[in-house]
Amino acid sequence: MRADLLALTADALASLANRGLVKRATKELDAGAGPVLGVEGGTVTGRFADGVEVALPPGAGLDRASCTCGAAGVCRHRVAVVLAYQREHGEAAFSPWSPGAITDDRLRDLLGDRVLTAARRVHRAGLPVRLTRPTAADPVATAELPSCTVRFLVPGELGYVHTDAAAAGRDQWAALAVWAFREADERGLTDDVVRFDVGGSADDAAGGMDAVLGLADVLLLDGAATANPVFEAALDRARADLVTARLHWPALAVEELAGALRAYRARSAHHDPAHVAGLLTELHARARATGPRSQVLGTEEAAETPLRRVRLTALGCRVHATAEDRTVEVFFADGGTVLVRRHHWPVGEGERPTGHDLAGRRLSGASLADLAASTVVSESATRSAGRLVRVGARASTTSVTPLGRSWESLPDSLVVRDLTAAGDEWDALPPRVVRPRVAAELVRVVRVAGVERIAYHPGAQRLDALVTDGAGATATISATHRPHCPAALDALAGALPTATHVSGELRRFRGGLVIDPIAVLTPTGLVVPDLATGATSLRTGEPPTPDPLTSTVDSALAVCAEAAHRGLRHLAPPLRDRARATADALRRLGLRTAADLLTAFADDPTPATWHPAHLRLMITAERR
Repeated sequence: MRADLLALTADALASLANRGLVKRATKELDAGAGPVLGVEGGTVTGRFADGVEVALPPGAGLDRASCTCGAAGVCRHRVAVVLAYQREHGEAAFSPWSPGAITDDRLRDLLGDRVLTAARRVHRAGLPVRLTRPTAADPVATAELPSCTVRFLVPGELGYVHTDAAAAGRDQWAALAVWAFREADERGLTDDVVRFDVGGSADDAAGGMDAVLGLADVLLLDGAATANPVFEAALDRARADLVTARLHWPALAVEELAGALRAYRARSAHHDPAHVAGLLTELHARARATGPRSQVLGTEEAAETPLRRVRLTALGCRVHATAEDRTVEVFFADGGTVLVRRHHWPVGEGERPTGHDLAGRRLSGASLADLAASTVVSESATRSAGRLVRVGARASTTSVTPLGRSWESLPDSLVVRDLTAAGDEWDALPPRVVRPRVAAELVRVVRVAGVERIAYHPGAQRLDALVTDGAGATATISATHRPHCPAALDALAGALPTATHVSGELRRFRGGLVIDPIAVLTPTGLVVPDLATGATSLRTGEPPTPDPLTSTVDSALAVCAEAAHRGLRHLAPPLRDRARATADALRRLGLRTAADLLTAFADDPTPATWHPAHLRLMITAERR
């Protein structure tokens, strides 16, 4: 009995081939045009009426099976033989198992020593994983790694390991996935879904950041306003050293810091003193944090990973604007992971393109409007560890088809059906300054059971909608008017009454769960507000008075940002007085620790007092 063939589900066959081939093979079997089966020494054979012959040897997988039809990959004949064998012998009974039981000897026999050596280099550096153990409902074991997803379609069979990585790196990731399950087994991590760091060494990597921390303190003392090209070159060298040391998240922060300083010298709209201050604090926070190396420092592989054949489900699009350019982000679901296709378009003098104006521009072989509301199947996609994806534009390697109802079949890890559980998941996250630097980290698809009310606040030019899940828990969909997307709020207000799902970024505000919407799925199709046409019909009014807590925390952050911009050596007495006054206001609101830290900074403005105060305020602003 070939247990491996009996264990292949319809979804597993679709992963190895595609759904079209599975449907075609099923129809042919139903019509009586299936193969005549035979077994020769464990090899299952199939002969079709047109003379095509298939041989499925044990332990080889479908891609290594033989078929006389001449197809380059897995063909409908091989799929039909599997389906016919299953109809003849029945389905395999589920039994719990773990890929960790696969030994290194078996890995070496199939993958070779060279692949295992390359995989061990990555393993020694450490990398984060999310493991999903097989269950009776879903018998496939899955490992989500930084650059790809590995699925074990058949218990204990390496020939049926599927990954979306290209052939050049596929075997390496398969070995890493086996070791991840093995380490989870050894550590007693037996939940259906577990997250942890696999591999890595226990040495303290903060020492590798000494040089860049010194530069950050120099910048803080002298001020971002005084930075010159010589200092920026020193930052570039420090970034290269961080990359060499595999400290990729600090390296990205340094890259952004150098870019922000260049933007200031160029008087660009991309410069933001608050962002510079946040980067300085982030570098110190990552050096001091005690969390897993891969999450805090990004020690996993940062190079891009070519994907062999990937199916991406669009989740909508967001448009950002400055006076100099327009940036679009198209969000895609790749299994349980959200990837982002990012693109910048420069803006010419006198031009003011809106999101709708950009909707017709070409990106990855399709218009932006089509790409943001489609299913993309590509054999020329590349994914980075930061979850950015590039998709080839050639029609021969990339197809774009209508989205349909694909959102309804997204994996549970991506779809929020329980708003209370989603809020608990958000609360359990570490602060943003030490989380992995990945795009769309908190983007989810929320299943909407009902819309309680929709309200527009003219002063804030903000639309709020209260939505519920099936259990009655609530969340607020909140979107603010932006001039470069003038019709976004109107499109959102029109789509929400019939919404079944909403994609967006989740956050907390005043104890409640807030969704920053990206797209809305209705019975008539997907609505992408940022690309909507027309001008807003919503009226404006007097801006609202911010609540005391938000206003005071924002004022304290502004004081710290201005101090970093001017330089702690050059602080005038009025700014230090502002810091003391803001600290008093924080104390009156009950934020005593933040107030004490800000007062200590005002009395003695040094990096040793500025960093604790600013870090505390950043975390307070994030969690308020």
